[in-house]
Amino acid sequence: MATLSEEKQNVSSTGSFGQILKALEDKDTNVIMEDPLENYMVLNMGPQHPATHGVLRLLIKLDGETVVDCLPDLGYLHRGYEKIAEASTYFEFIPHTDRLDYISPLANNVAYVLAVEKIAGVEAPPRAQYIRVMAAELARISSHLMAIGSMALDVGAITVFLWAFREREKLYDVFDLLTGVRFTTSYTRIGGVAQDITDETKQAIKKFLDEFPKNLDEMKRMLNRNRIFLGRTVGIGVIDGKTAVEIGFSGPNLRASGVDYDVRTFSPYLVYDQLSFDVITEKNGDCFSRYMVRMREMEESVKLVLQALEKIPQGPIKVDMPKQVLPKKERVYTKMEELIHDFVIVNDGVHPPVGDCYVATEGSKGELGFYIISDGSGQPWRLKIRSPSFCNLQALPILLKGQMISDIVAIIGSIDPIMGEADK
Repeated sequence: MATLSEEKQNVSSTGSFGQILKALEDKDTNVIMEDPLENYMVLNMGPQHPATHGVLRLLIKLDGETVVDCLPDLGYLHRGYEKIAEASTYFEFIPHTDRLDYISPLANNVAYVLAVEKIAGVEAPPRAQYIRVMAAELARISSHLMAIGSMALDVGAITVFLWAFREREKLYDVFDLLTGVRFTTSYTRIGGVAQDITDETKQAIKKFLDEFPKNLDEMKRMLNRNRIFLGRTVGIGVIDGKTAVEIGFSGPNLRASGVDYDVRTFSPYLVYDQLSFDVITEKNGDCFSRYMVRMREMEESVKLVLQALEKIPQGPIKVDMPKQVLPKKERVYTKMEELIHDFVIVNDGVHPPVGDCYVATEGSKGELGFYIISDGSGQPWRLKIRSPSFCNLQALPILLKGQMISDIVAIIGSIDPIMGEADK
């Protein structure tokens, strides 16, 4: 059996990062690799590290304190959600979508249900569509607050982290009024939403939106001209627009590199084409640009929710399709036909025609899409999730190359990954 020093020598002669990782496969320590020309260290960061935003493991090849190469290692939170979907009815899988990007469950509900509705030939009533837009945009604000607060904490700005969580708490009170729960909402339904929006909820949303811009400006003043924050983010983790597109970036991370791609305008869904908002872009593609895009996007989400509150029409919150959409509970309890429909849908599921479909939405992290293949039964034959966090993490080797060890936490925070949807 080769000794550790012999393994070092063998690895050094190849000069391949992959060979280094292979030599380290069964080791539980950091090993210094000696090269005839340079000295490298392979640093194992994560998977249980507070700065990796969850169970993300990074194998980092270092020359001194400079990152030479990086290999993201995912899969520590894998729960097999795509296979769970294939073993569940279309209705049963709705609560599981809350646990994907668990910072914005309302938006996940909307994306999944839109895909099911497309393949099943169902369209939600206008009132339900406006409610979905409001839910998705409030979820975007909540998610961006988490992203900015945690990124600020990563580089030492504890105050902004606390301010961001203060605003998120207010939003959770709104979600409680709207859905009946604060966090894992399971609010959207095939053909509509679970319950109507009340006047009390509207007033709570309006109150939050009236107060939020002032509190957001307070965060901006704390960070936008802060010398330490600028030093940790400006010019750090740069990626140009062409490379960002090629690597699979989407959402705020892509728009921070100057690419004005937004699913809400590129391929409008719900009632986004009836509402006015700007697609926010920045040009530098660095950590600060990704931070600024999220800051400015929250202002656009405020505009969208205010417009939706003003334009929301009266009418039903579920489409009347008894064989595809769950009937109202008061009718289930009083009508035999509705009781039968409810029993069949809950136990056997919706039966879309044979075929496939893909629906993409603009999630808070980027393009969130669901691809469904139906064989005509009550559960999908195949379901695949295009999760933006997974795709965005592909860019880490590009973003980290040439940066310092201390920049790693800022760069990870700037792309805002959530491992619940990265590992699925």
